[in-house]
Amino acid sequence: MTANAPHPGAAAHPALRPPARPTPAHRLLALLLLTAALLGTALSGTASAHSTLTGSDPVDGAVAATAPQRVTLTFSEQVALGDDSIRVLEPSGRRADTGELRDLCSGSVVRYGVDLRDGLPEGTYVVAWQAVSADSHPISGAFSFSIGKPSATKVVLPRQEPGGGLVGRLYDIGRYVSYAGFVVLVGGCAFVLACWPRGASARPVQRLVAYGWVAFTAATLALLMLRGPYTGSGRLGDAFDLGVLQGVLDTGTGAALTSRLLLAGASALFVAVLFGPYARREGPGDRRDLVYGLAVGGTIVAAGIAGTWALSEHASTGVQPALAMPLDVLHLLAVAGWLGGLATLVVALYRVPSIEGAAVRRYSRLAFGAVAVLAATGLYQSWRQVGTWTALTGTAYGRLLLVKVGLVAVLLGVGWVSRRWTRQLTETTRGPAYGKDAEDPEAAEDADGAQDGGAGRGDAGAAPGAVADPVRAAQLARQRAAVAVARKRRVRDADPARAGLRRSVLAETAVVVVLLGVTTALTTTEPGRTQEQADRMQAATATAVPDRPVDVSLPFDTGGPNGTGTVRLNLDPGRSGGNTLRVAVEGADGRPRDVAELKVSFTLDAQEIGPLPVVLDRDAAGRWTAREARLPMPGDWRIRVTVRTSDIDQTTIDENVKIG
Repeated sequence: MTANAPHPGAAAHPALRPPARPTPAHRLLALLLLTAALLGTALSGTASAHSTLTGSDPVDGAVAATAPQRVTLTFSEQVALGDDSIRVLEPSGRRADTGELRDLCSGSVVRYGVDLRDGLPEGTYVVAWQAVSADSHPISGAFSFSIGKPSATKVVLPRQEPGGGLVGRLYDIGRYVSYAGFVVLVGGCAFVLACWPRGASARPVQRLVAYGWVAFTAATLALLMLRGPYTGSGRLGDAFDLGVLQGVLDTGTGAALTSRLLLAGASALFVAVLFGPYARREGPGDRRDLVYGLAVGGTIVAAGIAGTWALSEHASTGVQPALAMPLDVLHLLAVAGWLGGLATLVVALYRVPSIEGAAVRRYSRLAFGAVAVLAATGLYQSWRQVGTWTALTGTAYGRLLLVKVGLVAVLLGVGWVSRRWTRQLTETTRGPAYGKDAEDPEAAEDADGAQDGGAGRGDAGAAPGAVADPVRAAQLARQRAAVAVARKRRVRDADPARAGLRRSVLAETAVVVVLLGVTTALTTTEPGRTQEQADRMQAATATAVPDRPVDVSLPFDTGGPNGTGTVRLNLDPGRSGGNTLRVAVEGADGRPRDVAELKVSFTLDAQEIGPLPVVLDRDAAGRWTAREARLPMPGDWRIRVTVRTSDIDQTTIDENVKIG
């Protein structure tokens, strides 16, 4: 339902309530309620921005003449790794690395590596890695390189990726149930406090909120136990390993889940007060002293729970996290206020004898404000994840987002139609038919049944003064009550306004189901911004020049006496990874010449890497060598050379070269 188009029953007479027995309409509304709760799960945030591997040294498929000292991996954003997260395996399957993780991060460059053992044999080596993105999602991959020449390998990698299999499915279910429970819990309490104080004493509303709390708490506990195998082994049995659980508690996500459990305890106290002392206060004046405390305390607890998602998932990574995290909290609270309030309204309309029209109008205003917040925060989050217009149309995430926007537009249109039918239904149902007996339709039906039962006793043919058969009288009463209910249903279903409303609600349900599927697909699709970055890196690798020495000649003039000459550089083999850099300085006469100072650095401007200085060793007059000039990835690198010929005469020259 749209925000300004309340649920079908909301616009009807305040006392309107169908029979208590389940009907097809009840089942349809139950399906709508379940779908709306799940939709709130998916709408609680856009897709998580998974980190990706943007480079490695050696690169995938490289053939090195000699064994490298270290294997390094470069990622698009911060990741969490352990000592066993990067494994280098020999052709025989034995570990080739020392097992100690090295943090090589520098500025915006996220790089980790492991040292290799000495005396490695020739052949093809496999690098298998596993990490956890800053958004809490596990990622993994593998690639190979060769020493000397390629060879066969006996390495067999596990087929199941982290986050998959049975554990992955259970973790996803737990995540969705925790979102849905949060929506029902927070939205139900907000509906009672802000829209319908009398609902605090309604048992169906109390049960709904209690179910939401149980689902939220149980799912959070399950997520905490499943977190270890979800990001690690993938074995369900590890969920009960205390050592694995201790490792989870030491992570940011584990701390967030623990905080969420503690806040669940605080929310249980809030619910107990709301449905206990607050519900037992009869008049508005008696409740006023509790309203302020419940409103402030409830807002703090709800915002704290929402904050555990914002601090540990997608909002905490990427661009502008300081702004994205509070906006994500607002987004979650708006989802809960809208869809959780809708769930409570539906239960009130179909399980409580009556609900005031003023409560429905208050909820309509609350829902409208919630949808406005959702639109603003959702637009911002979409910009964070897509980034460019080309990503909106050129990536799978962007195209799914366009489909989602179209479905939301259709949903708003169908909601507008529903509101028209609701208005007509309200106009046709106001009148003499809603008199005293209409305040509680069930009571009226019971009265009719009692009268019919009395008639039945008369029909039983009992003699004056004789006692009628109570079993037969009860049977007749039930039969005539059922006939009366069926007659009322036929009259109700013959109303064209109600029939049109039922069709529009069915259409809304169908759109919501499709929208749920698209939104769920978004949560597992690589965001457009990250996908474009990975595509650029792959394109750079695909178009990189083949390995060959790079020769560069750079004339220089420091402006002082004998300040002119040429710097000649030779980078061999001229690829990403380890290189040998030879530098020769010649004077104007072409003879080797020593200079007071010589500096060389490499910068990859496209990826904001560098400058990476090179340590030069003097071999002879005018000759220098750097035997460890390492370039982490292919691309257009800028070589910058600084030459100083005296204490005050100095110049800097540079040139771009393509590195394969």
